[in-house]
Amino acid sequence: MINKVIFGLFFVFLPFLLNAKSIDLGKLGAVADGQTVETELIQHAIDLVHQSGGGKVIFPEGKTMVSGTIFLKSNVSLIIGNGTTLMASSQIKDYSTNTFRTNYKEEPHMDRCFIFAEESSNIQISGGGTIDGNGYWKNFNNTVGRPMLLRIKHCEHIRINNITFVNPASWTSAFLYSNDIEVSNIRISSRVNNNGDGLDFDGCKNVRVSNSFFDTSDDCICLQGSLPEFPVEHITITNCNFTSKWAGIRIGLLSRSDFSSVTVSNCTFNDISDAGLKIQMNEGGKMKHMTFSNLTMTNVPRPIFMTLCRQKAYVDAPEELPAMGAIEGMNFNNIIVNNEQQDKNSAIFITGMPGYKINNLQLSNIQLYFSGGGNAEDSQKNISEYTPDVLNGWWPEFGLVGTLPSSVAYFRHINGLYINNVHAYLSNPDARKPIQLLDVTNHSMRDVFCNYQPIDTKEVIK
Repeated sequence: MINKVIFGLFFVFLPFLLNAKSIDLGKLGAVADGQTVETELIQHAIDLVHQSGGGKVIFPEGKTMVSGTIFLKSNVSLIIGNGTTLMASSQIKDYSTNTFRTNYKEEPHMDRCFIFAEESSNIQISGGGTIDGNGYWKNFNNTVGRPMLLRIKHCEHIRINNITFVNPASWTSAFLYSNDIEVSNIRISSRVNNNGDGLDFDGCKNVRVSNSFFDTSDDCICLQGSLPEFPVEHITITNCNFTSKWAGIRIGLLSRSDFSSVTVSNCTFNDISDAGLKIQMNEGGKMKHMTFSNLTMTNVPRPIFMTLCRQKAYVDAPEELPAMGAIEGMNFNNIIVNNEQQDKNSAIFITGMPGYKINNLQLSNIQLYFSGGGNAEDSQKNISEYTPDVLNGWWPEFGLVGTLPSSVAYFRHINGLYINNVHAYLSNPDARKPIQLLDVTNHSMRDVFCNYQPIDTKEVIK
């Protein structure tokens, strides 16, 4: 009882004992032994800095502090130095239940999170150290819960730089309905569980991600739009390295709002299991005006996978299916792909729906090294449409396609397809046409080659 009184009095007089603009947790008596849960100490420091008008909360150098959910607030910077770790508790009881939720249907096990901020501004996390989600299956699962590492909601002026995120129990992060976000010089390793996204931006604008490394068990970066009133716009992703058991960059799926003005440049994609650029509009929003340039991909089965269809992904989606959305004004330029070690279905795949075409799509200055190997039977394959009955409540994934009837690229339901200076090289003989166009109007192909032989537009229309 006496210890609790002393502890309480300590925090009453703390603002007078310390410069609350900069609080060193080590000087507050942090145990920092990598085992003791010190949530209350960390939260008091954050609160004091916030109440004083802003400043830094500094973690003890070279030590590991363990905590449950902490609430980050306006004008507070978490400084986690080199060799220092902020580790999430291994016990679900240490995670608050008032940290919003995940917006995907059928995923309530990811509602809790480690670091949370809401209605705040001027937030920073930096210092060169590590934030460890401690998310091994022995501690967390879909029954007891799998906390996210970081969730930011309705915030602005966010800076996250020079930090490493490892071992999230589910996603590394979710930024929701926020503005002016800068993420730079970070590393993410999220391999301890499945469904471990890197950076997810839902309904955000003015986002800049640069000079970062991703090694994830799910999508490295996601752009999402769960609420129609919060569009996704003015996004820049540059100078990043992506490795993933699923997709490098996914845009859409949660797609009830509009997406526009997205630029991805100067990035490498290596050993991606599903798709490099995965673009999926299926909840009624519109996508337009995006540029993807100066990219290299190695062992990426689908360098570009783009679908326009109808499917519900949002947790509170209306009972009826959404209206058809739209995709237009997409530009892919200066891309090199080496998929010689992949199977015969490593190719570009882009499809709209009957009566709902993708508009104004450009591909230029592209080199593709693919394996080939398709036979005559493969060349006659018909690909199912992504209709609601085919999707059967799930996502429009490539697994529903099966074998492709083309060896390099498959385009369907497109108006305005312009292909220029594309060179494909197949390692093995292939009986399929390199490119197929189905229900494609207003198209042009110039300087398109496969194994040094020009491809005639008339030969690829089905």
